Parts: sequence; C-alpha cells; structure tokens
Amino acid sequence: MSSYLVTGATGRVGRHVAASLAEAGHAVRALVRDTAGAPAGIDAVKGDLSSPETLERAARGVDAVYLMWPGLPVDSRAVDAIARSARHVVYLSTDVADLADGEPAASFHQEIERLIRRSGLAWTFVRAIDFAANTLAWADQIRRGVVRWPYGDAARSLIHERDIADVAVHALTTPGHDGAAYVVTGPESLTHREQVRIIGEVVGREVRWEDLPPEIAREQLTAAWGDAAFVQARLKAWQGFVDEPERVTDTVERLLGRPARTFRQWAEDHASDFR
Repeated sequence: MSSYLVTGATGRVGRHVAASLAEAGHAVRALVRDTAGAPAGIDAVKGDLSSPETLERAARGVDAVYLMWPGLPVDSRAVDAIARSARHVVYLSTDVADLADGEPAASFHQEIERLIRRSGLAWTFVRAIDFAANTLAWADQIRRGVVRWPYGDAARSLIHERDIADVAVHALTTPGHDGAAYVVTGPESLTHREQVRIIGEVVGREVRWEDLPPEIAREQLTAAWGDAAFVQARLKAWQGFVDEPERVTDTVERLLGRPARTFRQWAEDHASDFR
C-alpha cells in the first residue's frame, strides 16, 4: 500500500479523498490547521499551505499528494516543498486553458498548474467545472419558499463533490494518469430554475423561482463576496449559459466505469442542509 498526503482534508472534497484512501488501506496523512477537526483514524499534521515549511514536513515520506489551493496568494515554495518529497501530485483545479511559457495567468489555478508542470513532479489535474455544493448558498431562500437569483435559465453541469473525490483517488492510486488534465462535470445540464425545483421536490417544499435583475444581483453579490471582478465574471458566465448550456463531459464515467451522480442525488445527500 502507498502513503498519501491530503491537503484540505476537512473540506468538501478532501474529506472524501482522505476517507476513501484510508478505507482502501493506504497510509493517509492530513495537513490541517487544527488537528482536533481532522478526520478520525487519519494521521493529522498541523500546518498550512501558506507555510511551506509545515507542508514540506507533512509531505516527507509520502508517495503522492492531493492538493487543493484555497484562493491564497500563489506561493511557488509550496509546490517546491511537495516536489522535494513526493513523486506525484493530483491538483484540484478548474476548467482553465493551458498556458504557454510567458503567458500571464488569468487565475491562481493556472499559475499553480504552471508551477506544478515545471516542478519535475508527475502530475494530474482534476478540473472541476463547478460544485453542486455551491447551491447551498440558496439554503435560506429555499427555507422561505422563494429563490431570487439572476439568470434562471442559465444551464449548469454541476458535479457532486464525491465524484470529484472519486476521480482524484482513482488518479492517485492507479497508473496511467501522469500528464492528464481531466475536466469533470455532472451528467446533465440543468438550469438554475430546474435546480431549485429539484431541491424543493427532495425536501418536500414548494419553492418558487424569481429572476433577480443582474444590476441588483451585482450589487448584492459584491457586498456578500467582496470581489467585484469575480461577481462580474460570474454574471457574464451565467448570462452565457442561457444561450449555450455549460458543457457536459463523460470523464467520470470513462474513468470510474459508472455514471456521475445526478444533481438530484446530490440534493438527496444534502437534504438536511435545506431543511
């Protein structure tokens, strides 16, 4: 059996990665800020991605690393720390374009990918288009029976976090994934309006959709998220998905031999979060 370091082991994806590796009999080490919150039965090491010294200590002696980067400023020393210890890294990225040498990065994901490519590590990128779990932002509105959000007809291919984790574990534990960049999505493209209807059906509550004008959404989301550029990018993307639905890939089924979980399955798994 091999040994693995899991970063973000208390997060939505990382906790499933750590649990699956441990259940398969592998030695699993988790890099966590607070060891008290670490998954049971897993070797927890206190550290932080913003502290390359702690990351290097945690990675010492492992075969491979599952890496997620939580929007921190990009630090090349973190990738260097992994490269000094491990042979392979599986990085949870997003649907980004590959960069040519010297081309400026449009996102931290692109920059992390570039650093990993240059590190000498064997690498696999799991590029998740978007998480179904992001719809948890509607939970309070679901409870009140009406969701006000922009672009109700924007069609998204959201993916269950457990499918992301399963693909990551597959890439960590089986051969043939070096240099692969896998774009993973759910098995269907559903509009915002349809997602709300499905959540309502699962929790047994009638929930109405009301389109929020984009200019009001921009103001509200900027106040909530604190990043006007990110809000503008999201609104532009959602507007585009009205006319051209977000793409659906067969990556999960091709790699794992079974279909990706549907949005309804995700809603059933998270029904208590909306009640």
